[in-house]
Amino acid sequence: MDLIFFDLDGTLLNNASEISTFTKDTLGLLSEKDIAYTVATGRTMLAAKHLIQDHAFKLPHIYNNGVTIWDPEHESITLENLLDNAEISTVLSIATSHNITPFVNTLEDHHHNIYFPDPQTVVEKELVNKHFAKSDATLLPLAAMPSNAQVTNISMIGESAAITDIWKTLNSYSNLIAYSGPAIQGQNCRWLDVHHCMASKGGAVENLKNRLGASNVICFGDSDNDLSMFALANESYAPENASDEVKQAANAVIGHHHKDGIAHFLRERFSL
Repeated sequence: MDLIFFDLDGTLLNNASEISTFTKDTLGLLSEKDIAYTVATGRTMLAAKHLIQDHAFKLPHIYNNGVTIWDPEHESITLENLLDNAEISTVLSIATSHNITPFVNTLEDHHHNIYFPDPQTVVEKELVNKHFAKSDATLLPLAAMPSNAQVTNISMIGESAAITDIWKTLNSYSNLIAYSGPAIQGQNCRWLDVHHCMASKGGAVENLKNRLGASNVICFGDSDNDLSMFALANESYAPENASDEVKQAANAVIGHHHKDGIAHFLRERFSL
């Protein structure tokens, strides 16, 4: 059994953060051939919901870099490797010391809450007003977050130098892992996502591989958070736009994500 895992941003999605018509049709052809596929993304369920809800992703989905697995068939959520209170405190302290607003993502009874202090920069305020406020998430002040909140990840956005410094600092902690990349809000902006160190796409992929009885795992990704699933995949592919580190880890480099590189490769690989 082949089992395909797609990263979303920079991989399956184009530059408009959409699944193109050509890629949508290709997914349909995979389904017709009973080739199993799903997503493995750093996005939260809420942030990915509108992108994939019309594209028949029937198998369990991997979100939050492996922290959250959503089974659409049974409408069940599995949470693993949540951040504890000491880890949350560490991340918040480092973020605020750099004048960066931390956005704390939690899941309570299948509902997404985002807790945060008052945003300080224009980019942060735009993130709240243009994205968070229009989503189904409940936005709450950080002071209101309960001590037993199920924190899946803490995210940030800001000026490149500050975010890079925070990224380096957080990755010096053995119990944390931070991922970062360029933000669409501007060339000098980066996003950052922090998880417990045991959370990874690779761990979640291994879980689903065993659960579904797959014999051949095929992974597509472009960023450092995809390396853990590349390490255990039977086949791993990086689009042309991927980072150099990911390209070196992949079995092959394929077409650019904005040129339907993954879809073109799949049509050839599976004679669709």
